Amino acid sequence: MGLSFWPDKEKGGNLRVQANNSSEESIIRDGDIKFTAVEGANSTTVTYQDAAGAPVEKNSPLGYSVSFWISLFLNINQMVGTGIFSTPATILKGVGSVGLTMIYWFIGYLLSQSTLAVYLELSACFPSRSGSEVVYLEQAYPKPRYFFPTIFAIKHVVFAFASSNAIVFAEYMFGLAGSSYTAWQLKGVAVAVYTVSLIVVSANTKWSLRIVVFFGVVKIATLILISIAGLVVLGGHTKIADPNINWRNAWEGTSTASAYGATNAMIKIIFSYAGYTNAFGVINEIKNPTKTLRWSAPFSLLLVTVLYILVNVAYFSAASREEILQSKQIAAAIFFQKLFGSTNKASRALNVLICMSAFGNLVAVMINSSRILRETGRQGVLPWSKFWTNVKPFGTPLGPYVFQWSITIVMIIAPPAGDAFNFVVDLNTYPTTLFNFIVIGGLVLIRRRRRRLNLPTADYRAWDIAIAFSLLTNAYMLIVPWYPPTQGANGGDVSFWYGTYLVVSIGLLVLSGIYYYVWVILLPKWKGYELRQTVLEFENGSISHKLVKVPNEELARWDEEHDAIGHLRHRNGHRHASSDGF
Repeated sequence: MGLSFWPDKEKGGNLRVQANNSSEESIIRDGDIKFTAVEGANSTTVTYQDAAGAPVEKNSPLGYSVSFWISLFLNINQMVGTGIFSTPATILKGVGSVGLTMIYWFIGYLLSQSTLAVYLELSACFPSRSGSEVVYLEQAYPKPRYFFPTIFAIKHVVFAFASSNAIVFAEYMFGLAGSSYTAWQLKGVAVAVYTVSLIVVSANTKWSLRIVVFFGVVKIATLILISIAGLVVLGGHTKIADPNINWRNAWEGTSTASAYGATNAMIKIIFSYAGYTNAFGVINEIKNPTKTLRWSAPFSLLLVTVLYILVNVAYFSAASREEILQSKQIAAAIFFQKLFGSTNKASRALNVLICMSAFGNLVAVMINSSRILRETGRQGVLPWSKFWTNVKPFGTPLGPYVFQWSITIVMIIAPPAGDAFNFVVDLNTYPTTLFNFIVIGGLVLIRRRRRRLNLPTADYRAWDIAIAFSLLTNAYMLIVPWYPPTQGANGGDVSFWYGTYLVVSIGLLVLSGIYYYVWVILLPKWKGYELRQTVLEFENGSISHKLVKVPNEELARWDEEHDAIGHLRHRNGHRHASSDGF
């Protein structure tokens, strides 16, 4: 049965509701855009979405294994990588003083919380669609048709590698062994650990999620232990002579901070928190996702924030500001040496903890990235829909996992160490920030559209001030990378012009736009056809769109034989879909 809607005649324009007898979905028209209303098995809330988007999988072929705790630790594992062990010294150098460093960590929480509120509302609008940004871009910007799905799909396919995480793991493994290494030995260990990660996530969804929980618990326990040890130090119960040295004059050095240093410190802070939306990528695998995420996501962010601040207290209580700034070691290493002495056992203990943290981050990122790749494949804008969508033989998205593994191995092996590797890693940061900005702005458009169509409001609503704050934050993150380093144009992370990665990133997006224009607009006009979507249903319950070329003379018959989603209608009024993805 179709759902009933009462459109606002004054604002609705061409709005009309059409009960579609060929399927369970209701079709809501807004001009030439058609919207469907579908209720997934994971939620009693209806998902209203543009029919051109990937079809809702009413029963998730990946199951419903993501609980409150798993969603919590999916976020924690991506947020807590190796950054909290290494970035505090960089942030201190950028802002100049311990006091301002602590304020920056709190500001980072406020910025992250504002964006998290936006994601919570977007997820409440589409509770039966995994893939987070894939879905939100697709639904916020239905015109030009297939534009944002195509651009984001190309971006995510090109940047689906996680080589930096694997390299960091390898570096600390050699540190754990206490041995030096060549560039190729480092690459070899990185390839090995990423291959182990592939096996872990591909073999079984439930067990890979349990592993996420295990490593998440280890990370939280590690940060709690460092925090407790720091409080013991601060209380004067250790051999450290003056634990209050940084707190008696916490603002010392603030005046020495440069604009570039303060900006770079804020970037480091924001990326240290990155990952608080990781669980939104698996939302169709969560029962009652809106209720689950509205508690687990903010709690994960708040817990990590408190621990980040306490860990910084520990670092700054164990060593003076000057010792941290002048040391070539990471802040965590200084803390361990001050507390336990310059022993191999202390150094190895730290390396073990950092390795476990890095591996947990690898697994969590692979899980989220695979769902994003799978969702782009379900949109139909990528070739070989079955490769991206199918979850056989293990009930996991094996195609996306194998693709991530392949491109990561290439990016580990191909770029030489040094500038080239740093450059490749930086390439993904700017497009990611740009799409975050566009997603946040998209929430405003989705709200307006839902009001115009008289659709129910989302079960979660972000404060307007949070949306504005988040937009400003991401706008800031788009502008500040262009600010030149203090050392000059060649004083960034690479020996050549600091903005090269920015220009190349934008160039890749422009090339994606050109590809879209040629594929969706130019070629169809030239060869006399239009793109239409059809629905593919696989034997395991996976569903995706496939874009096909329909000659202009056959468009009327095609549109008559297919519903808005792309199902082929039978003469008796029922519908069916293709069972083959190739």
